[in-house]
Amino acid sequence: MGKTVFIAEKPSVAESFAKALKLNTAKRDGYLEANNTIVTWCYGHLVTMSYPDAYDEKYKKWRMETLPFIPKEYKYEVIPSAAKQFKIVSGLLNRADVDAIYVCTDSGREGEYIYRLVDRMAKVPDTKDKRRVWIDSQTDEEIRRGIREAKPLHAYDHLADAAYLRAKEDYLMGINFSRVLTLQYGGTISSVSHARYTVISVGRVMTCVLGMVVRREREIRSFVKTPFFRILAKVPLGEESLEGEWRAVEGSRYYKSPKLYKENGFLRREDAQAAMENMTQTFPLPAQITELSKKKEKKNPPLLFNLAEIQNECSKRYKITPDQTLQVIQTLYERRLVTYPRTDARVLSTAVAKEIDRNIKGLLSYAPAAGFAKAVLDQQAYKGLEKTRYVDDKKITDHYALVPTGQGLQNLGRLGKLHQDVYDLIVRRFLSIFYPAAEYTKVSMTAKAGTESFFFSARFLTKEGYLTVASDDNKERPGQGLLEQLSKLRKGQMVQIESLSIKEGETTPPKRYTSGSMILAMENAGQLIEDEGLREQIKGAGIGTSATRAEILKKLVNIRYLELNKKTQVLFPTHLGEMVHDTAAASIRSLLNPELTASWEKGLSYVAEGSVTPDEYMEKLEKFITSRTEGVKGLRNQYALRQQFLATEKYYPGSSHPSTGASRSSGANRSSSRSGRSSSGTRRASSRNGNKK
Repeated sequence: MGKTVFIAEKPSVAESFAKALKLNTAKRDGYLEANNTIVTWCYGHLVTMSYPDAYDEKYKKWRMETLPFIPKEYKYEVIPSAAKQFKIVSGLLNRADVDAIYVCTDSGREGEYIYRLVDRMAKVPDTKDKRRVWIDSQTDEEIRRGIREAKPLHAYDHLADAAYLRAKEDYLMGINFSRVLTLQYGGTISSVSHARYTVISVGRVMTCVLGMVVRREREIRSFVKTPFFRILAKVPLGEESLEGEWRAVEGSRYYKSPKLYKENGFLRREDAQAAMENMTQTFPLPAQITELSKKKEKKNPPLLFNLAEIQNECSKRYKITPDQTLQVIQTLYERRLVTYPRTDARVLSTAVAKEIDRNIKGLLSYAPAAGFAKAVLDQQAYKGLEKTRYVDDKKITDHYALVPTGQGLQNLGRLGKLHQDVYDLIVRRFLSIFYPAAEYTKVSMTAKAGTESFFFSARFLTKEGYLTVASDDNKERPGQGLLEQLSKLRKGQMVQIESLSIKEGETTPPKRYTSGSMILAMENAGQLIEDEGLREQIKGAGIGTSATRAEILKKLVNIRYLELNKKTQVLFPTHLGEMVHDTAAASIRSLLNPELTASWEKGLSYVAEGSVTPDEYMEKLEKFITSRTEGVKGLRNQYALRQQFLATEKYYPGSSHPSTGASRSSGANRSSSRSGRSSSGTRRASSRNGNKK
């Protein structure tokens, strides 16, 4: 009987597999071995696409005449820093006594790509039995299930096709567009920024994200604040007061007056003051209730977390970047505490829902939420979950929502406070779905004094429901005495307006993106598309994927196109970022639009489904690369762009952002990508880093 190799994405995951299989392994250099089983690992990517100069030395120097660069056959090479492990893995996969290989890299497009590159470079014969392990968590039971139900590797060939195409797409766009724009406009940007040289780095996803941030910043700049003045009223009820406002509705002497900003406010304080004085000379002011309504409202527990949602929540709550959030949750996943993090789904599968009580029972050992878990189990609130909105197989592609496994709790105490806080967040969101809706009572009242009408409303929490579990909602029951007083009122009854006052307000500009809200905006980019037909066509497609969005945002900060305020997590464009944006707008405008990025992403999903062939996709991609590259080569608009660059320079005096004073050196620390390639500001390094998102 031959030996079986299990190949994971990293050493810690390999150890989890060895533990789940209950192997008494001997540790070797780069792998574990026990009887007829070998467990080895990658370090993320071991293999990557070759740089253009690997095809021909002429591509080493950037020249217009060598563009567009579109290879007939793509070359790949072992990443130098990973050469030793690749040699070990290659030797194991090709050993004569190995006849079965279980692929245990992350269950997704990128994990598939990592193994396929190794398999290709190592030239592993197809005579070996290759199987794919697809799991949703690192628990022993799930690992064993994944191994037991592993399908032949070729069942995932369409997914592998999509992975290869994604890499080729980013490679071709990064190399061709970065080179042609640098050659055409790099000098123009350098002349404004006083840099010795400027490499323009663009990509399918990151340039679109840059465009979103720049457009938002320009909306804020062009926004003109409008002050307005509201007249507020207060009605005493028992020991409390009900607050409301005056509105110029039909019948009012100010109805449709040009002095109004809107029906509830004046453009000038003097006019608001005069109106208030005209309404009454004495207090309290008698008013008759003309409308009175009391409605019950329900607020259901929110859907479960996917990666984008929890990245946004952690950005708001803990002021950490999406990349940091992913690192935290990845650690929780590897310690068997939560399910697979890189998921787009916010619901569970039917199969998982039927066994969800196992997850809940495990949480009985988690002290902060043990009482909530026990209540769910005692009441059997988990039964019938598959009939609720929290379960929908149609909304799941690769993985279901992020939930606690109920296992690995012995590992939690060894982790830092941030890891524990994020875990608690996931647990509470999960348990919330087994609790009833929160219930509110909303009371609305209209009171009329003479010709003028005053509008009052209040909302009261009457049943906490799931809010008893949730950690991020107000659990207080404010104004219960006021609710009792309101319940005594009747239409036609007289009340006394105790006082009137003027409150100044002003219109506000759109909010800047935070690192978290940008992740959500990237996920929902299809909603930004104006064309209704196209929007429907690519419904559900976003910018990038759950696995890549944090890295893209991090890269934009690292190359100093965006600035991130670490305390607030607010994003701003830098002047360099604005110049790159304007360069793209004047040359390859579609790079800035969600339509392009989301439609390419949708196309990759069609390839993964098997409804579009790789050849069809590549034909479209190559035509796009060629036409846009040749188009840029024919442009002569450098002077106009330079004037545009100079016009935006005034917004970046000194070294701080004018609105916040945040240091513009926040992106100074460079980071390495998953493939081991580091970003660099030099033309040479950028020419070699073609695999841009």
